[in-house]
Amino acid sequence: MGKLKNNKAIQDNLIWIILVVMVIVVGIRNHSFLTINNALTLLSGEACKGIMAFGVMFAILSRGIDIGVSSTSAFVAVVTASLVQPVDYANKLLSGVGQMPTIVAWIVGLAMGAILGAVIGAVIAYTKIPPFIATLGVQLICRAAAKLYTQKPVSNLSDGFRLLGSGKIGSFPIIIIVFFVMYAITAFLLTQTRWGANVYAVGGNDQAARVAGINVEKTLILVYAWSSVCAAIAGMLLAGRSGSADPANTGLMYETDAIAAATVGGTSHSGGIARISGVLAGILVLGVVNNALVMLKVDDNTTNIVKGLIIIGSVAMDMRKNAKKA
Repeated sequence: MGKLKNNKAIQDNLIWIILVVMVIVVGIRNHSFLTINNALTLLSGEACKGIMAFGVMFAILSRGIDIGVSSTSAFVAVVTASLVQPVDYANKLLSGVGQMPTIVAWIVGLAMGAILGAVIGAVIAYTKIPPFIATLGVQLICRAAAKLYTQKPVSNLSDGFRLLGSGKIGSFPIIIIVFFVMYAITAFLLTQTRWGANVYAVGGNDQAARVAGINVEKTLILVYAWSSVCAAIAGMLLAGRSGSADPANTGLMYETDAIAAATVGGTSHSGGIARISGVLAGILVLGVVNNALVMLKVDDNTTNIVKGLIIIGSVAMDMRKNAKKA
């Protein structure tokens, strides 16, 4: 009995064991990897991808997917960035609009994310269009909308808007604090609310969930609204961190890392299985991989090959585990 418990404990925490081993191995190869400055750099670089992963996790948990988060982040970023440019800036995008307070820009961004997500969630819930196809459409639409809104990066943003993305408390980046606040909120929603329990149920068996009295359509609408809100937050943080919002490049390919982090962290693409602590570990694992390969001067193409293999391996392990349970 004790052996079975030990095996389950190892399985439940395998991703953390892998993370620790990776940190030790990379630290031995390159001593600068284990410095505080590098740890802060790693967390700052992965924060926006991680916040996206917290949203994408819910979509995967419900037996769906959201590949539109990167484009949503770009669309929200350029719109909100345009609201906080100084009135006297020569290249101000909205020349007839005064500089908005940061809080107004953030409210607009969050509202954009929630509305976009709710609309696509309703499309998925009521038309039964596969989530991959529906969110692929969102990916194309939002990226195109961002480019139609502006052909060039939106820059010269207010200090207040940049604060959460690039500001520091002492030497500690504020963006890391935002990341862990989002982790805490996500953990609460997933484990302490009826909606979180409903998402598990819908992902496990939507017909059984419906029989149990769960409003499946409402649950899915909220799933994709939350995913898009996370993407919107990531987009505004990215704009704040870099000092500009680029319609072509902001958040580009971030959905890959977000999906990978959720998958590596144990969120099952068969639905109904997810642990927020696992997703956090998945984010850190991918961060260590990215950071280590940069330190080892490995090119981007090789890095993407490694991440692709990690994703395929994680899904293969998940399918094997589910096959054994069946």
